Amino acid sequence: MRDAEFFRRWLVAAASAVEREADRLTELDSPIGDADHGSNMLRGFTSVVRELAAERPEVPGAVLQLAGRTLISTVGGASGPLYGTLLRRTGKELGTAAEVSDDDLRKALYAGVGAVAQLGGAAPGDKTMLDALVPGVAALGTSYRAAAEAAEDGALATVPMQARKGRASYLGERSIGHQDPGATSSALLLAALADAADETADGTADGTTEEDA
Repeated sequence: MRDAEFFRRWLVAAASAVEREADRLTELDSPIGDADHGSNMLRGFTSVVRELAAERPEVPGAVLQLAGRTLISTVGGASGPLYGTLLRRTGKELGTAAEVSDDDLRKALYAGVGAVAQLGGAAPGDKTMLDALVPGVAALGTSYRAAAEAAEDGALATVPMQARKGRASYLGERSIGHQDPGATSSALLLAALADAADETADGTADGTTEEDA
């Protein structure tokens, strides 16, 4: 079972990953976006860590909802609303339970990803964050590490795609040959989740879910 501390650990790991990869995210965003994805994500997740330390939510759902609200208020462009929606909806689905199962989290993330798709009007294959999130969350039924790997593969698969949504879609065929920065940061988020799961001492430290244990 996963408590609020697990979710804080996940988001702190995500913030560290974003800080480490911020320059790369901006580099990916430069040819097909506004060249600010790295700086925007860094500002947002730095704020998330600060708010979580200040408020210390006591249940998983509250942790994610606070993180989502913070991202919406601090991240510019489309990324804030999209990432904020992902975490807020996931947190809402988890409710007020003090602990949640891996299956609870998987189902909640499905709802969060669905809310992102609805907000952005996008689908897998449109060269967006969904190209990492959809396969990543689907692979959670196998293990957290499998989810991270599927998300990374999904991000890499955006390179030959032509963007059909977002700022990159304005470039038409010129968007082909570039890895989508949103899919890349989404893969970082799921990799951080796998890292948080690896750190646990509840019998799932090898990255497998409770269903596999």
